[in-house]
Amino acid sequence: MRPQADAVAHASQPLRGEPDPPGFPSDAARRPTPPSGGGRTAIVGAGPAGLTAAVTLARLGREAVVFEADDQVGGISRTVVFRGYRLDIGGHRFFTKVPEIERLWHDILGDDLIVRPRMSRIYYGGKFFDYPLRPVNALRGLGVVEAVRVLASYIHAQLFPVADERTFDVWVSNRFGRRLFEVFFKTYTEKVWGMPCSEISAAWAAQRIKNLDLMTALRNAVLGSAGGGRPAVTSLIERFHYPRLGPGMMWERCRDLAAADGVPTHLRTRVVRVLHDGGRVSAIDVVGPDGATRREPCDTLISSMPVGELVRAMDPPPPVEVLEAAGKLRHRDFLIVALIVNRDQLFPDNWIYVHAPEVHVGRVQNFKNWSPDMVDDPNVSFIGLEYFTNRGDALWQRSDEELIALGTSEAATIGLFSPGEVRAGTVVRMPMAYPVYDGEYEAHLQILRTWLDRIDNLFTVGRNGLHRYNNQDHSMLTALYAARSITGARLDVWTVNEEESFHEEIRGEAGENVRDRLTPMPVEGGLDGVLREAFAEYDAIALGGAFGIAAAALLALTTALLLWGPHDGFVPMLSLLGHYLFGYEVSWPGLLVGFVEAALGGFVVGWIVARLINLLTAMFLRDLERQLATLTTLEAVDGGRVDAG
Repeated sequence: MRPQADAVAHASQPLRGEPDPPGFPSDAARRPTPPSGGGRTAIVGAGPAGLTAAVTLARLGREAVVFEADDQVGGISRTVVFRGYRLDIGGHRFFTKVPEIERLWHDILGDDLIVRPRMSRIYYGGKFFDYPLRPVNALRGLGVVEAVRVLASYIHAQLFPVADERTFDVWVSNRFGRRLFEVFFKTYTEKVWGMPCSEISAAWAAQRIKNLDLMTALRNAVLGSAGGGRPAVTSLIERFHYPRLGPGMMWERCRDLAAADGVPTHLRTRVVRVLHDGGRVSAIDVVGPDGATRREPCDTLISSMPVGELVRAMDPPPPVEVLEAAGKLRHRDFLIVALIVNRDQLFPDNWIYVHAPEVHVGRVQNFKNWSPDMVDDPNVSFIGLEYFTNRGDALWQRSDEELIALGTSEAATIGLFSPGEVRAGTVVRMPMAYPVYDGEYEAHLQILRTWLDRIDNLFTVGRNGLHRYNNQDHSMLTALYAARSITGARLDVWTVNEEESFHEEIRGEAGENVRDRLTPMPVEGGLDGVLREAFAEYDAIALGGAFGIAAAALLALTTALLLWGPHDGFVPMLSLLGHYLFGYEVSWPGLLVGFVEAALGGFVVGWIVARLINLLTAMFLRDLERQLATLTTLEAVDGGRVDAG
């Protein structure tokens, strides 16, 4: 069975109420029996997941209602308006490789979904670095000595990787080298999560940056995207779609469209209790804007509220071990200091990552560069300084005035503008913005999943509903799965985001064969893809570098020992290398000459060895594929079951 392939195929089907086509996936779900398609659906949360479910069910003619605890729709993807200026909480590019999600964006926003150029940089050590990495820019910023340290650290990591790869720091260091991890990953990551990288699960790294490595970045920058005849890897897109008035524009329209089709959204209405009989949800209790509690019956429940809070709201309550696991899932909170600045253009970036440890701010957004219509006056700029925090800590407890002063000061520290240019500011706090991937979250989450799976008319969706660091397109896809399941499909929302791949990695010419971060995709190429994943190619540049370093180090060490100690009998033998290494002799000047030539010679040998191994492996794979093709053909002739792969 191929549940992920089936699920993606299904996600591309139209949203409206026509019948499902033949071949509709029936084996993709973990649920043994899909819930009944009739009755009333209660949707908890009016963020991207909740409102996607609302629009989908409304278009399918289903009865549904949305409950949102906040006074505005969109969740973390909402747009906040301050004195006519609009801010985006966290920055939400509309980028996806899920066709159904892309169609939904265009369908709802139309011409208001504009195309914007993408530019971002890293601020570190008083300098700005291009992001993604461009070697010339990085060398200029880091300096030759630091660049050599980064490369040497990378080679060391390739030769001597750490076997126990359970934490973020080890995962990144094994792929990029310890020094690059310390420069470009450690400080920012610890700002975001508020804990040492050694306590962050490697699962988060695998979701965000898999299949990206230093040598690939260098090779693509030096040789071009098609260098070496291999598929290009574009780490981050150069353009993206964006709603003209910010991401909240999408969700406000979804709310209005759903309401027009009979699916209302109730704001400032919090779900406090979920009534069930152990197998099905029958009703929810909500507290409205007037403070009164009322009971809302439902035949199906779609919940995007934090999964831990959902479990604690269940009545009757789950077993103690389930409640304990729910209490151990953690979230990271977030606040943004938005400032109106009296300057028409501050910097060209959409956003800047701030890796500098001397300031608290983690990222700076320039909303004018997301969309010109985000600002009320084209002669001024509107920026957002993002701080990652926890409710109750010193930063969260500061007053708005203190935070505006802090943001102004830190923006001046990194050279964005002077404090006197700030006209006004505001603060937006967003609790539970990011699910935390600590070392124990997977075990706790599995306990909750196992218990919740017993309730066949309950679907958890979205970032907090699944406790997964989804982007909004994947949050929407989980809601689409849930809505489709209500109509009789057998889809499992948990399969969205189970593949470990980087969010915006694009392989192949012109961007085809894309593997989005955590988009459920089959192994590319079926059986051929499986074999090539199992017999991965050697990186000729990396192996050449390893051979070069080893050869140069061995020659230098041997020569130095001879020069330091009485080994006269061995000197003439080593001097014979002068026939192969021009200018080499057992002397200190000869050591320097030999070091360089041995490094170059070792690189060439390693490069050739890697290419030969890859050639032999390719020949072996072709032969193996022919044998397997013959075997499956014979099985088909004999009437056996053949999986098309």
